[in-house]
Amino acid sequence: MALQRQHKIIIGSVSSLLILFMLLTSIFIYTLFLKQNQDYNELSNKIEHLQTETESQLGELTDSVLEAKESLTSLGLQVGSIDTEMNQLKASVSSDFSGIVEDSIKSVVTIKTDISQGSGFFIADGGYIVTNAHVMEGATRAAIITYDGESHTVYKLGENSEMDITLLRINETKYSPLDLADSDDVKQGEQVIAIGNPLGLQFSVTEGIVSGVHRTGLNTLPVYIQTDAALNPGNSGGPLIDKEGKVIGINNFKIGTSENIGFALESNSIKEAVNNIASQALNQTLI
Repeated sequence: MALQRQHKIIIGSVSSLLILFMLLTSIFIYTLFLKQNQDYNELSNKIEHLQTETESQLGELTDSVLEAKESLTSLGLQVGSIDTEMNQLKASVSSDFSGIVEDSIKSVVTIKTDISQGSGFFIADGGYIVTNAHVMEGATRAAIITYDGESHTVYKLGENSEMDITLLRINETKYSPLDLADSDDVKQGEQVIAIGNPLGLQFSVTEGIVSGVHRTGLNTLPVYIQTDAALNPGNSGGPLIDKEGKVIGINNFKIGTSENIGFALESNSIKEAVNNIASQALNQTLI
């Protein structure tokens, strides 16, 4: 049966509406796709920008942390320098060597052998210790006692019998050496301290002045500092220290029948003797 006119109109209208609906839907979907794609691109750009900004801020933060660390390290060095200068100032304007002693005594050692005991001090980084040769003379066993109470096996690297100097070493590198002064600059009347182990009294300190310079010793050489700082058996090998905390001599001997007439080998001679021993034993100079 043929469709009537009104039916054709209805079907045509429905088809048109359906086509229009599909067209509008396609346009809507396409528009929505474009919007989502745009939003995605904008979000990607924001994420990329944020990532770049974050990396930049992290770089700045890292630089700031490094600068702060360097500043703290520098401040620590400055504080340490100030403490040292204060100790020197305190010693120079009075007889108070307490700050100098506190810094220096940690570098002094007790030397115990199977026949005697004496003193010594760290002369260079790496566990190197200097003492008098007569402290080790005839010994078959020896040990080093550091200020922290630890006992160390000691190795003898060599000696200079003329200067009565022996160079030792322990297998521990954490201890700081004492600095040597230029003994040519030592003046009569300077205040000094001697650190050692007199009569077994470990890490004792005595105070005095430089009584004379370039005195002639038992080796007939004018390389000794005379001091009235009390020296007793056990002080041998310990340092004689000035008001700046530097070693001007190594305590060597005293005149037995007298009071407070002691002698220390001058620091310049210590340096020469130690470097000669190190040159022969290690093929290097130490100080």
